[in-house]
Amino acid sequence: MKGRDVKPGPALSRYVTGIRPYDAVSSLDKIAAKPEQTPFKLDWNESTIPPSPTVIAAINRFLSNSHHLNWYPDLYSRRLLVALGEYVGISPDHLLVTNGSDDALELVCKTYLDPDDQVVVPSPTYTHFLVFAGARGAQILNVYAENPFVHNLDGILRAIHYTTKLVYLVNPNNPTGLMYSEEDVRTLLTAAPNALVIVDEAYYEFAGKSVAHLVQEYTNLVVTRTFSKSFGIAGLRIGYAIGAPELIEDLKRVFNPKSVNVLGQVAAEAALGDKDYLKAYVDEVTDAKVQMVNYFRRRGLQCRTTPANYVLLRIHDPRRFCALLEHEGVYIRDRSSMRQMQHYVRISVGTIAQTEEILNRIGRVLDKMPYAVS
Repeated sequence: MKGRDVKPGPALSRYVTGIRPYDAVSSLDKIAAKPEQTPFKLDWNESTIPPSPTVIAAINRFLSNSHHLNWYPDLYSRRLLVALGEYVGISPDHLLVTNGSDDALELVCKTYLDPDDQVVVPSPTYTHFLVFAGARGAQILNVYAENPFVHNLDGILRAIHYTTKLVYLVNPNNPTGLMYSEEDVRTLLTAAPNALVIVDEAYYEFAGKSVAHLVQEYTNLVVTRTFSKSFGIAGLRIGYAIGAPELIEDLKRVFNPKSVNVLGQVAAEAALGDKDYLKAYVDEVTDAKVQMVNYFRRRGLQCRTTPANYVLLRIHDPRRFCALLEHEGVYIRDRSSMRQMQHYVRISVGTIAQTEEILNRIGRVLDKMPYAVS
């Protein structure tokens, strides 16, 4: 106000000052601006179909109660933990349900990281974790291989030091699709006995392989998973951590037991009860990946499949390619600004029928531009 001294606001934490915000680029506003167009949202690796009808039915039943949203959710998601334990094949005391798997990753950082602790991160990878670790003042050591699509276990092992506090491994990795074996993970756990190894299994249902059972052998392992990809409830934010009971108890020290919303709890429990729906969708995505890769290769393009629900396409001008696809109502993720990912875009994969229409639209774009990369 004129005539009054303006006092500065509170200073940022010195650990936050140098952090770059997570690149949360979303196509939702662009989709909303074209209500007449059927969109294909393929930029965030979400499910391309709604959740199981049993999920919608369970939510409707819950909302028909006299008391629903006015009460806090089930603390620690105890009902969901029982169903989740059966799904994972482990006792509920090894599990903690969180507000999305991002919440689980942030919770690990809050619980274990002190300023200047070393965090080893095989890269390029999912960058939101870097924000969580950086906000704790950790020293992040990004480990790059000469070729981002080749396993680099030796490089990761060389980076691990006796002062290393966390090792973050996305498996399969986003965006490269690299997947490390159970034996590889055992090697890391043994090489870093004083560190916590995080294995992010966001795409477990598509990959079909997990190291979650190793938490019964190793106390320095935590596995994180999500309901946002294969189960189709990204908007309800449900994830979970799997670890030794003593590790789960440590995470609860700073965990808010009412942070998981009640609709998410209801939906996740119902989703776990319809495994046929889950399997049918995963099978469709698996077949559609082959369909998409074969299409691009017939056109002379380099397309990499992954164990997850996306492929990587190498294109001459990613920015223009993505812009032209937006006019066609197809929204994908330009990953070319990431180190070692020049020329690559990431495309989520849905059903076979969806993929046929998506490829029709992509074909119209490819006919308008040079796309080969020399």
